[in-house]
Amino acid sequence: MATVADLLKQKGKKVFSVSSQTSIHNALIILADHNVGALPIVDDNNLVGIFSERDLARLQAKPKPTSLDTPLEKVMTKKVYTITPATKTEECMQMMTDKHIRHLPVIDDEKLIGIISIGDVLKAVINTQQDFIKRLQEYISGSW
Repeated sequence: MATVADLLKQKGKKVFSVSSQTSIHNALIILADHNVGALPIVDDNNLVGIFSERDLARLQAKPKPTSLDTPLEKVMTKKVYTITPATKTEECMQMMTDKHIRHLPVIDDEKLIGIISIGDVLKAVINTQQDFIKRLQEYISGSW
């Protein structure tokens, strides 16, 4: 069973984060430039929120759309679900499904060390299943 540490070894620990004073517009530029779907919001080395493309879509769907000059502190998701490197990928998938979220910041020793997406988790699960199928095929064919 793969862990978040295994995922981070494959994808890397590079995390693009911003402060709560960053404007929505600047956050969107960072999302686009780095091809990521969410940004952890970090103030004084503490995770204080998260901002995602989904957050923006919901803001702009309101009768009076939010100005792109608005600081993230006014629009970020403040309740952030986090995981540790020891968290199993299956637990991540369950949490993402139950909480209707697509990104999980990884915290180790109270420090943000990475972020995983639903795509990262699905890739790991698919790889595990493919490996299992291969071993079963080898077993059945007697080539083990």
